[in-house]
This record gives sequence, C-alpha cells and structure tokens, in this order.
Amino acid sequence: MVTESPGRVLIILAVAAIAVAGVMLLVEPVPQWPGYHDFADARGLAGIPHAANVLSNVVFLVVGVWGLVFVLTREGRRATGALLPNYLAFFAGVALTALGSGYYHWAPDNVTLVWDRLPMSIGFMALLSIIGGELISVRAARILLMPLLALGAASVAWWALTEQAGAGDLRPYALVQFLSPVLILLMVFMYDRSRDLFLALVAMGTLYALAKIFEFYDPEILRVFGLASGHTLKHLFAGTATAGMLVLLYRRE
Repeated sequence: MVTESPGRVLIILAVAAIAVAGVMLLVEPVPQWPGYHDFADARGLAGIPHAANVLSNVVFLVVGVWGLVFVLTREGRRATGALLPNYLAFFAGVALTALGSGYYHWAPDNVTLVWDRLPMSIGFMALLSIIGGELISVRAARILLMPLLALGAASVAWWALTEQAGAGDLRPYALVQFLSPVLILLMVFMYDRSRDLFLALVAMGTLYALAKIFEFYDPEILRVFGLASGHTLKHLFAGTATAGMLVLLYRRE
C-alpha cells in the first residue's frame, strides 16, 4: 500500500489523468453516431413512449432521493463527516439522472441527450471526489469537488456545442465516464481501505459492468427474453449500483 504523502499521490494521479487526456487528444474527434438513439424497445404504455426505458429510471430516483434524505439526518451527517457536500453532490446527481434519462428516453435525440449525460457526469465526478476523500485527503476532496463537477459539466457542454457545429466530439465526455473509474481503482488498490468501502466498490463496479454489457446487447436481450430490453436492464443495474454508497453509509452507522 502507498506510504507517500497525500499531496504527492494527488499529483501522481493528476499527471496520469493529464497524460491520458493528452493521448486522447491525438485521437480524431468522435461524433455521436446517429444510430445511438435507436433503442430496441419502443413500446409505449399509458401514453408514455418508450415506456420501459423511461420508467426503469425510477431506480435512480429512489436511490438518489433516499441518499439525499439520509445524509441530511443526524446519522447521515455523522456517517459522511466532512465529506457531506461530496455525498450530497453524488446523490443529487443520481436523482437528477432519473429525470434527465427519463426526459431523454421520452424523445431520444441529441438535444435531450444533453440532459441525460449532464447529471451522470455530476455523479461520476462526485464519486471520484468521495473516494479520494475517503482514501487520501478529505481537504483535497472538498477543494476539488466544484472543479471536478465543472469539468464533468464542461465535457457535456463541449460535446453539445461541437455537435451543433456539425463536428461532434465525445472525447472529453468519454474521459469523464471511463477515466474516473480507472482513477478510483488506482486509489482503492494504492491505499489502505475499509472492508465495507472495498465491498461497496466491488459491488458497484460489478453491477455497472453488467449494465454496460446489457446496454451493448440491447436488441438481442429483448429478442430472447421479450419482457425487457438490454437498455432497460442497464438502467435497473446501474441504478442499483449507485445504492452501494448508500449501503456503505448505513453500515458505517
């Protein structure tokens, strides 16, 4: 495990992130492929278009609101400690993901997709700050929270603006979505961590990986099972994954 000072480790992580971002800049801009909005399950229900993909976001709403309510209780404030703002940002991002994703799936296109991705970027960046605070430095996590949230939002804004200009570029958003889990893994394996935190992150990572697999096989899963598509299952599993942080806080109490 790491014995270096927190400041030095943070610098190492920052340099690694900047290096990956630099390599990403050498890749050609990645536009949003038009077929992204063509989800397998377009069935409506009670006037709700694409009902399964819209309604399955309720898991994010339940976890997000539950988490917000809990961390504001006396027990929740004790469990989060000085990282309360970071946990608030995380659960707010989870709750807003339900609204943004539901709005997007109601009428899928590049305009509504912005509101799907924006709260997800908030959740990813807030989680990154939480793990940094839990393992390395609470002070640094609090200081970096707002810059990280701004970076996540900027990655979505960059994609939206470049898409409107006719030259969409998903590279910054891809960094937010995929680099943050890599940095979290590095911190987890570099630092001593509690058993509860380790198990929570393993559960979250496993569920999120399954969610991405389901997303990839969206039409195949609907064709085989009929009841739900891969994208619907993605929402259910990814939403459940976010509950890992809530379970962690409850176990801490």
